[in-house]
Amino acid sequence: MGTDPLTLADLLRVANTPGFDRWQDQVRRTGGCSNPIHLVGSTVTRDAKSGQVLYAYSTDAEPGGRLRVACGNRRASQCPSCAWTYAGDTYHLIRSGITGGKTVPGTVRDHPRVFATLTAPSFGPVHNRPDSGRCRCGSSHSEGDPVLGTALDPASYDYAGAVLWNNHAGDLWRRFTIYLRREIAAHAGLTQAAMRAACRVSFGKVAEFQKRGAIHFHAVIRFDGPDGPDSAPPAWATLALLDDAIRSAAARVAVPVAPAGTFPGRTLRWGTQIDVQPIGALGHEELTEQAVASYVAKYATKAAETTGTVDRRIGELSELDGLPGLPTHTRRLIEACWDLDDAYPGRMLARWAHMLGFRGHFSTKSRRYSTTLGALRQVRADYRARQESQERGYSEDLDDSEGSTLVLAHWTYAGHGHTPGESWLAQTIAREIRENRETAREALADLPDLDDTEDWND
Repeated sequence: MGTDPLTLADLLRVANTPGFDRWQDQVRRTGGCSNPIHLVGSTVTRDAKSGQVLYAYSTDAEPGGRLRVACGNRRASQCPSCAWTYAGDTYHLIRSGITGGKTVPGTVRDHPRVFATLTAPSFGPVHNRPDSGRCRCGSSHSEGDPVLGTALDPASYDYAGAVLWNNHAGDLWRRFTIYLRREIAAHAGLTQAAMRAACRVSFGKVAEFQKRGAIHFHAVIRFDGPDGPDSAPPAWATLALLDDAIRSAAARVAVPVAPAGTFPGRTLRWGTQIDVQPIGALGHEELTEQAVASYVAKYATKAAETTGTVDRRIGELSELDGLPGLPTHTRRLIEACWDLDDAYPGRMLARWAHMLGFRGHFSTKSRRYSTTLGALRQVRADYRARQESQERGYSEDLDDSEGSTLVLAHWTYAGHGHTPGESWLAQTIAREIRENRETAREALADLPDLDDTEDWND
């Protein structure tokens, strides 16, 4: 079995505990979550007029008197099961904005849309794998070489600039979206008011860390009519205009950072390499609608840990000494966050040092791009509630669309996680679930990263 004696003993205890089958069912419903939340409480659904109980549930009858629900962590390093669910939701959110579905009409496929990548500028040369095959250090690095993305000359690398750029990346994106609308109006020869009356720009984007530890953004950007995806964009809203406007807007963005203490002032900008590719357009068949949605979903579950950093907050720098596998390049970026923290107290750099200064959302979208993650989660929750109701013999319709039912609920947090034996069993359940969807998982995992072979702008 390959388990230590403590885990084996606990595993046998769990397997022989009354209610083991129900415990397995709970864990299976969480998808084999690695760190489930434990709740204690009850819920009662009554007919609002008669007071008749339509549905009742209490954790009193559950194993240990607790209900286990998924942690919902999007990070694959923390919970592979919940990260897979998050990636699936992100896939459907992005794909519905490209092909339709989930309240988005199918005619959206006829709207001009591109897959754009905005990157960070250079903070100093790093080891990479250029098309020539030879790095500037003179070596030809293999794909998995740990030196990829690390500074050629750490003494001259701008670590302060790198973490300040990450820290302000959200501001850079916000200004980009503002300038993009202005550039579209200018390219179309319209005022901004006239452009808004004729056209809407919708987007869905995710953030990703490059190997060097710099954030960049992948975004689906789409032209809509004035009423969103339900209306067709005007004839002048072409792919060529959108491409030119994206590049012009990115070039205009500038975020000033005032000098503080011994740190000089600087102006933060996007990197010079901006990639804009039409989605599913003639000559770009390799960038299909499904491929774009899969790329975005894959990136959505990755965080700074792909650079070798930690996946939790750092209370003090001395904690880094207990992480012998932490790359030197990453450690310097973390230390730069702490060095800058007093100079820029409002930026919370030390608090976000484990994210190399980045404090924004990894996945965002404009209001009318497509459905929301919350809506997708609610559909899943409603489905599970119906399943639970049917399994417990409640056949009544619990639809409250007309306010015909009254729900009384009380829940209390009672802990989280698994014991060693429970953890082993949960991993087994998660593995079984993954095997049942292996085809879909491989389709996502086998996609090559668009830019893993080198870091742009270096």
